[in-house]
Amino acid sequence: MVKLNACIIGSGNIGTDLMYKLERSEVIELTAMIGIDKESDGLNRAKERGYQVFYNGIQALRDHPDLADIVFDATSAKTHLRHAEVLEEMGKLAIDLTPAARGPFVIPAVNGNSYLDVPNVNLITCGGQATIPIVHAINSVADVSYAEIVATISSKSAGQGTRENIDEFTITTRRGIEEVGRADQGKAIIILNPAEPPILMRDTIYCEVKNMDEDEIARSIDQMAEKVKQYVPGYRLKQDPLFEGNRVTVFIEVEGAGDYFPVYAGNLDIMTAAATRYAEEFAWHMLEKQNAKSV
Repeated sequence: MVKLNACIIGSGNIGTDLMYKLERSEVIELTAMIGIDKESDGLNRAKERGYQVFYNGIQALRDHPDLADIVFDATSAKTHLRHAEVLEEMGKLAIDLTPAARGPFVIPAVNGNSYLDVPNVNLITCGGQATIPIVHAINSVADVSYAEIVATISSKSAGQGTRENIDEFTITTRRGIEEVGRADQGKAIIILNPAEPPILMRDTIYCEVKNMDEDEIARSIDQMAEKVKQYVPGYRLKQDPLFEGNRVTVFIEVEGAGDYFPVYAGNLDIMTAAATRYAEEFAWHMLEKQNAKSV
């Protein structure tokens, strides 16, 4: 089967886990991992698995433009702002796993087919990937006037990038709640829990709605949870939604697949799973266009 080539910029936890997920893809061919730290576990693993590795950051793509059609950026929000300009000039699709919010927000279960012809897409945040689908599901039948999400993750699953991007997390997730979830007003909170043993990712979604229909809301939530579960198997509702007056509260838990991260790091796993799913949607789209031209 014909595949589209892809590479990863960023050899930390996110980039490394993404490598394992892309290996299972039927339409993505990972060619290289790019970083700057020669002692990186991710780069060492990539090299052991036969991928090309580079230690000079974005310059590697400048030097080897044929490395990839799709570039996953797993660095940081500030770094991606610089990378985005280079990648757009080179005509590469940039899938941004940082909270830089340079391109349109994408959540595969909600709008994964909407931005297949743009040069840069943003996957919002882990909290956004976990909670915004539920906000969108509730809004689709009940019209959400206010949505607040609280993402609680194990402190051990919050690496340097997560800690450095806390401000971007809250701002970008709020924007995603409003722009993709379609709530009139949104708010996002993240909590790093130092409990031992480490907890799984847990998210609380609180919505105030204008049109309360408990059965329709519950049905819409269940349907959306199943959509997310198709590419994040450890995604699940902890219990039935709680209804009180015009308020709906939903509790989510996300267990990781254990590819590279421990299973408690569902917050990281959901980002790499979403990136893989969107890239596959893009690849199928591009391959269909190529086939149409050849007919």
